[in-house]
Amino acid sequence: MSLEQTLNDDEKLAELTLEELQQLVGLVDYDASQDPFPVSGWDALVWVVGNATQTAHFFQSAYGMDLVAYSGPETGNHDHHAFVLTSGAARFVVTGAYDPGSPLADHHRRHGDGIVDIALAVPDVDRCARHAAATGATVLEAPHDLTDQHGTVRLAAIATYGETRHTLVDRSRYRGPYLPGYVARSSTFVRRPGAPARLFQAIDHVVGNVELGAMDTWVAFYNRVMGFTNMAEFVGADIATDYSALMSKVVSSGNHRVKFPLNEPAAGRKKSQIDEYLEFYGGPGAQHVALATNDILGTVDALRTEGVIFLATPDSYYEDPALRARIGDVRVPIGELQSRGILVDRDEDGYLLQVFTKPLGDRPTVFFELIERHGSLGFGIGNFKALFQAIEREQELRGNF
Repeated sequence: MSLEQTLNDDEKLAELTLEELQQLVGLVDYDASQDPFPVSGWDALVWVVGNATQTAHFFQSAYGMDLVAYSGPETGNHDHHAFVLTSGAARFVVTGAYDPGSPLADHHRRHGDGIVDIALAVPDVDRCARHAAATGATVLEAPHDLTDQHGTVRLAAIATYGETRHTLVDRSRYRGPYLPGYVARSSTFVRRPGAPARLFQAIDHVVGNVELGAMDTWVAFYNRVMGFTNMAEFVGADIATDYSALMSKVVSSGNHRVKFPLNEPAAGRKKSQIDEYLEFYGGPGAQHVALATNDILGTVDALRTEGVIFLATPDSYYEDPALRARIGDVRVPIGELQSRGILVDRDEDGYLLQVFTKPLGDRPTVFFELIERHGSLGFGIGNFKALFQAIEREQELRGNF
């Protein structure tokens, strides 16, 4: 599979070129001919929230997403509301219970707002589902078709950590707004004059938090079931502070289009961010989503204007001579990064800029990362300690540290 072939229909419709996608998410060449579970990219992140109507508006007004499809009581779905939003190649599906007896209501009572389904685009659903079953995965939904006047979508689903699932999607024969059962829907929301047309262009990675001792089990799951390769490993002093620690390993699809860092807590003097997440989410789940942007300064400015709150980075981070020596020249002055709390890291391939929001909802669980890559294929290991210290300051304010 060439890099050109990794561009799925949604990425082409988002007018992303191969070169733009390579810079945004760090694509690499790979030979898919022997891949038993080829993954071409992300299909959608499906959220369960307490109020889908308001959350859909929030993703439009604060994060600049576009409403493109809807399912709900007006379309014959009397279980829940579902709003489909896009930004470039990224697609969110925000669901919330309409019927108080909906399973979504029970899920939300257990976990709060969060991601229940990390849906993946695959060229051959049946091949992937067969391989998953043969290698010990739990197949939640056998391959099946959904059809309407716009064509046919082929789907299956497998279980992963906690109550998270991967729906496998082949929409090559479908031209509808999302899936059968959804209707096209736009919004009357109007952005502020001068607001950027798009604040982020793609999903870079999704981080999963799992319980102590489970990280290697799930790394092995992605290796065995989905043919993902180990991309990075973070242990020891690089990923610890004076008070808390965690361990992390990263698995990715062959072309690095889909990347899953997996975290577990490690022994520390106080409760780690992973411990806090597991407690308040009620078990393993998706901790944060990294959104790829080609203008992190403009994105942060626009998000702040709409009231999005980011983790604070102390001035000492930017004044550290070792940091200045390590990162070298980047595209903007350090002062511009400092005024926005943007972190910078460099590796042998290039550098990246990143910044993290505070939790999106009432529980201290899921949040966003904004990332701008310039050659780097990493995850900002040089920033881990500064990031974790910032999270610890927030935990202390919440009384969970």
